[in-house]
Amino acid sequence: MLHRRLIALAGSAVRPVALCALLGLLVSATHLAQTLTLARALAHLFPGGGGAGPAGAALAWAGGCVLLRAALLRVQAPLRAWCGTEIRARLRDQLVLQLGTLGPAHAAGARAGQAQHTLVTGVEALDAYYTRYLPQLLVVAVVPAAIVGWLATVHPPAALALGCALALGVVLPRFWDATLLRRGRERWAGWGRLGADYLEATGALPTLRVLGAGERVGRRLAARGDQLHRATMAQLRVSLVEHGISALAPHGGTAVTVAVVAAAATAGDLGAAGAFLFLLCGRECFRPLADLSAAWHAGYQGLTAVDGIEELFAATPSVPDDGTHAAPAGVPDVRFENVHFTHPGGAGHPALDGAALPCPAGALVGVVGASGAGKSTLAALLTRHHDPDAGSVLLAGRPLPEYRLAALRATVTVVHQDPYLFQGSVADNIRLARPEATDAQVRRAARLAGAHTFVHALPDGYATVLGERGSTLSGGQRQRVALARAFLSTAPVLVLDEATSHLDPGTEAEVLEALSTAPELAGRTRIVIAHRLAAVRRADLVAVLDGGRVVECDAPGTLLARPGGAYRALLDRQRGRATEREHAAGHAGERVAGTSAEARR
Repeated sequence: MLHRRLIALAGSAVRPVALCALLGLLVSATHLAQTLTLARALAHLFPGGGGAGPAGAALAWAGGCVLLRAALLRVQAPLRAWCGTEIRARLRDQLVLQLGTLGPAHAAGARAGQAQHTLVTGVEALDAYYTRYLPQLLVVAVVPAAIVGWLATVHPPAALALGCALALGVVLPRFWDATLLRRGRERWAGWGRLGADYLEATGALPTLRVLGAGERVGRRLAARGDQLHRATMAQLRVSLVEHGISALAPHGGTAVTVAVVAAAATAGDLGAAGAFLFLLCGRECFRPLADLSAAWHAGYQGLTAVDGIEELFAATPSVPDDGTHAAPAGVPDVRFENVHFTHPGGAGHPALDGAALPCPAGALVGVVGASGAGKSTLAALLTRHHDPDAGSVLLAGRPLPEYRLAALRATVTVVHQDPYLFQGSVADNIRLARPEATDAQVRRAARLAGAHTFVHALPDGYATVLGERGSTLSGGQRQRVALARAFLSTAPVLVLDEATSHLDPGTEAEVLEALSTAPELAGRTRIVIAHRLAAVRRADLVAVLDGGRVVECDAPGTLLARPGGAYRALLDRQRGRATEREHAAGHAGERVAGTSAEARR
């Protein structure tokens, strides 16, 4: 079965597929040559056929064909492996490039397990389709037709019978293709869901243990496994029926051809050489079909996997990359002008509703507000994960869509609340945005981020290998490594999106002091998004978001002196909560002391 998308993808791997097909044609040629020499040898053994001498020479030629085919088959396996590697590498390159083009907005709406299933298992499943099925399809298109056409010059009726049997062998299995493909897609979808569930459950094991939900999730995974088993058995039943029907055509076609040839030979219309030629060539006509059936069963898994691949290729980026301008020179200013934005799937509730915020070049701007006020949405729009529904985001006085995405994202660096660290050394993680940085520069960035002390205390210091996502570090340590990574970068716009939320007050104060005074950082345009107002005390400007709007924007001292203002109200609430916590801690201490005294009495 041909698939439009898979054939289009094969366009980038024509050479590997063509090499596999050429080798398949050469192998079929050795089969055909062996058949012709055997037919000639048998004809020589009949009375008047030339005797044993010519027959022996023909058998020697047949032996040579066998040796040549053995050499070709020895080459075929490594050639298929090389072709499969080439095709998989090219396809994965295209998929990863497409994922990069789609951007974080697409990744946020997809399950990690499903994406992994498509990129890894799905691409692997296409190997047999490209290295076995497509090349063998070309062999089937050439070899049987050539044999039947040549045999038609020897005895047309027998060739017609053989051609009809071949047509049935090609057409009959196609009636089952749609059912087999539907069953295969159901199985593939179930496999992808099960893989995503297992990946999610494995990553959430500590949470499942704390909540006592491990057994319940285990039962759900077992039920998904049973569904996959049933889908696999349903697919296997259809596959076995199709295979049985496919096997009937060669045997039935050969039997009909034998009957026609026997009748012609009995009537004297076909000599011994022609009779042996038909009897042996009939098998060679069906050999490519049998190989195609085996290749189909090996390669149709790729057809069942293509839905996820096609869905990925068909997806459109959340923002187009049609800007023409390079990154702005120097340190740019940032300005949000009457920005409206509703997240996809946000049920019509706007995250930003007319937000306006100036961020002067080189200034330190704080953004505060309650949860859900739209603070993180500002960072997402600044990096063009999305474009505003209305209004504009300007960088150096130019709307963001006018910049090339690569230039924009090299200009703006964001540190999120839950940063991603990679499997690798601490130094490699810090160098991610600036691979050429020296060890001294890495250590300087770590000191600015308050990370040097704990990194230096690790078993191998900066060479210590971190677990996946930095799992061997605490939340605050991961944030400090991510801050060091951002500080080391040369991006002139730096955004901290709750990037100090896991730090203790002392470390947070050190980081924020470095952000406002360190020469490497003080010249950048810095935007600090925070819940704790202590994080923005050193800011030149502080903007208060409420309901998607900037309700106040001024210097911290000015806002603090404004009675009844939103900033002052946030500060009072935070102070009130801190006081409540202190009182609660005091009461708890009194209860503990009282209990201890009672115990002593």
